[in-house]
Amino acid sequence: MLVSFDQLNEFFEDTDEEIIQQYVQPLNDVMEFYEINNKQRIAMFLAQVGHESGGLTTIKENLNYSADRLKVIFPKYFKGVDPSGYARNPEKIANRVYANRMGNGPEESGDGWRYRGRGPIQLTGKANYTKFAQEMFDDWQNLVEHPDWVTEDKDFALMSAIWFWNSHNLNHYADIGDLKQMTKIINGGYLGLEERQNLYNTIIQYV
Repeated sequence: MLVSFDQLNEFFEDTDEEIIQQYVQPLNDVMEFYEINNKQRIAMFLAQVGHESGGLTTIKENLNYSADRLKVIFPKYFKGVDPSGYARNPEKIANRVYANRMGNGPEESGDGWRYRGRGPIQLTGKANYTKFAQEMFDDWQNLVEHPDWVTEDKDFALMSAIWFWNSHNLNHYADIGDLKQMTKIINGGYLGLEERQNLYNTIIQYV
């Protein structure tokens, strides 16, 4: 076993033990299969997953932001636009900030909300959902049309995270200790970089 219940419980101390227990075996299975099997890789994977999922507690993005927060997190998408018309409306926010990119259609298409972040590494955008489904499943068209399936089962959720990890060669960045570049690949920027680094520094001491 690459990581134990006790270790995960220590790493994500604010997460209920019942949730931790549900992830122990699935995490070990996917990490073993995709060769996330040395200290650097394990620590980097768990740090990124831990940050993106709030310590394994959240596998669906909700985007419930205030107007002031929107200007901080998504400044370029609200340049010249009054964010108060989007505040505390996650669906409307997603449709704006994810429009016309990552394979999504325009704001009015609803693709931003439909293909918002899901899974422990927050698979985002129609293009990523499509690539993931095509590479992992025969019935891929049906899965793309019903993206909520990613969060309906922890194994599927973890599969989406490990697919993203593997398809972007993130083991390489783990091996060279480049957490910053890895964060940019996962996040599209450096949001939460300090917390990711702190988690990595904690985890690598105990794996």
